Amino acid sequence: MDRRDWMRALGGLGALASTALPAIALPTDPLSTADPARIAASAGEAPSLRGTGDLAVIVLRASGALAIVETTGGRLLGRVDGLGDLSHASVVFSRDALRAYVFGRDGGLSVVNLLSRRIEQRLMQAGNAIGGAISADGRRVAAQNYSPGGVRVFDATSLAPLADIPAWRQPGAIGPQPPGGLPADDPAAQRSRVVGLADVAGDRMAWSLFDADAILLADFSADPAEPRLLRLDGIGRQPYDALVTPDGRHYIAGLFGEDGLALVDLWDERPKVRRILDGYGRGSQPLPVYKMPHLRGWAVAGRHAFLPAIGRHEVLVVDTTTWCEVDRIPVAGQPVFVMARPDGRQIWVNFAVPDYHRVQVIDAPTRRVLRTLEPGRAVLHLEFSPRGEQVWISCRDDDRVLVYDTRTLAECGRLDLPAPSGIFMSARAHRIGL
Repeated sequence: MDRRDWMRALGGLGALASTALPAIALPTDPLSTADPARIAASAGEAPSLRGTGDLAVIVLRASGALAIVETTGGRLLGRVDGLGDLSHASVVFSRDALRAYVFGRDGGLSVVNLLSRRIEQRLMQAGNAIGGAISADGRRVAAQNYSPGGVRVFDATSLAPLADIPAWRQPGAIGPQPPGGLPADDPAAQRSRVVGLADVAGDRMAWSLFDADAILLADFSADPAEPRLLRLDGIGRQPYDALVTPDGRHYIAGLFGEDGLALVDLWDERPKVRRILDGYGRGSQPLPVYKMPHLRGWAVAGRHAFLPAIGRHEVLVVDTTTWCEVDRIPVAGQPVFVMARPDGRQIWVNFAVPDYHRVQVIDAPTRRVLRTLEPGRAVLHLEFSPRGEQVWISCRDDDRVLVYDTRTLAECGRLDLPAPSGIFMSARAHRIGL
């Protein structure tokens, strides 16, 4: 077939397509031509049709409420009350970033619709809880509990219970019943407090047992109601928090009872614990610990990780290819959050009392402090915008949230809110371990 024949054939196919395909009728539902406010009202939402990608929630811990804000314009959109004790609240988001799952200290689990700004569901799932996680596919949420110690798993849509996984103190003990058939009130059948719960790759979750010096991995892929459990004992004394590296490969638990961390390579067919940074404070007198540091939201910049040193005025720098310490950076106080700007160029650090009015900015390449800021009294949390052009900082005792431009380090906005603490942006919906 020469070029002219080929062109004639192609033209014939176009004509066939134009005559053979029926016209598609547009829907005649009156809502299809309604204005956005009418559509939103019909769905029981606030009279505004918008996306959720630039939304954030700010915990108002003293009043048991969430402030819902939009970060593009720095505006308060509304407030949701009735969420119980939020003194150590955490939040995860549904995959579509429409709903926030709020885990209260009193064991409450609440589902908040960010657009309607209403509580859709709420239940009291434990007596004392410390946070939660959502599965990678968004189908399950899990709460980590102090009392009774363990993890409870729920259907993310209905909050119907799926699994109840006790955290036994006895080494090697897993399963729903007390170890060795002991009665529940036997001291040997005591439960541990759970910390460091995170979603990990492969339809799994991981968590740590503060009172049992252990890490558990749960695989939900075969049966969410009866996950396969792997317990790793002897990881080190009193794991207090944990994180998943941004690439999802490693789960790392910080240790409160001794200097060091416990690392699990999640790519291993048979995961095991490796101790890293053992004795990083050896040879010096540790200071009293005024506030437990947080590992969630830790800092990775290039091949280096920046971690808070417990009871020390230092940030540790670790090579993530060897997991060996390569440097330590003197800072203004005991670090609580050590967080990297999304591009990794800057590390922002806040501190425990008596230095919790300060925030320091570290230049990652040179590992030196660029600036010491004083946003206000009782800086409790900071959160970067998804691409890192801003950082939002809560100042509880000054009843305000300040916004800084991360390029100029100048204040570029503020919101007056009563006793703000945790700041959670909806972009977390698409990040591992958050």
